[in-house]
Amino acid sequence: MTGRLVLAGTPIGDFSDASPRLARVLGEADVVAAEDTRRLKRLTSELGIAVNGRVTSFFEGNERQRTDELVAALVEGQTVVVVTDAGMPSVSDPGYRLVAAAIEAGIDVTAVPGPSAVLTALALSGLPVDRFTFEGFLPRKSGERTKRFQELAKEQRTMIFFEAPHRLAASLKDMADAFGADRRTAVCRELTKTYEEVKRGGAAELAEWAAEGVRGEITVVISGADPSARELGPEELAAEVAADEEAGTPRKQAISDVAKRYNVPKRTVYDAVLAARGAAK
Repeated sequence: MTGRLVLAGTPIGDFSDASPRLARVLGEADVVAAEDTRRLKRLTSELGIAVNGRVTSFFEGNERQRTDELVAALVEGQTVVVVTDAGMPSVSDPGYRLVAAAIEAGIDVTAVPGPSAVLTALALSGLPVDRFTFEGFLPRKSGERTKRFQELAKEQRTMIFFEAPHRLAASLKDMADAFGADRRTAVCRELTKTYEEVKRGGAAELAEWAAEGVRGEITVVISGADPSARELGPEELAAEVAADEEAGTPRKQAISDVAKRYNVPKRTVYDAVLAARGAAK
């Protein structure tokens, strides 16, 4: 008889959000695989329960190695519960590889639902919730972030990202450049914790706010592209820049203004201007 793999969602901030079922499965598990065993100890202390099974670490650095060990325990008939620092295992956290391996081995996989930073931020953002996409953590390097945003420039669904506080201002600036300065955005900080805060506004406005320094766990929600917005071709974009220049606006500012006006990346406008100049030679 094979065991069962349980993905257990844990509180994203307030420990009192933990469900009675979470407490029960932690107490009954043969093995608890925790992203941070110290945080697990604090959680169980807050819940007033004892973990009677074996506790093992299960984090990004040892996920591949531990997966084989945990699958072996499951095949032997043991119940393995996976918990991460906060939220649902496998969502930007360890767990995906283990789930895939367990399914391949014919193991029953279930979940104890719990709080989600993704859905909590989406609900609090005030942005459309009927269709959305979770994009996870953003690339650390500006060039890679810019490329990601360019790929998402025409995405019409509400987008959700995780970001580190020390990179938030730079990421919001890159978003403003790619999506438009006024693209509606919400920065959700320290959700369910004592200093929970949700800042709403245009991407450029929030980039200026974040430049003063932000702390805590960050989730960014930004509205999708307007499907009714008129899309200009390169020649039309170049013509718009030329018209602004004739009116006395410096080229760099004209490119930025046109990008904002038509909600396209500045790089797209810049390339259109270069192409027009090349064709005029």
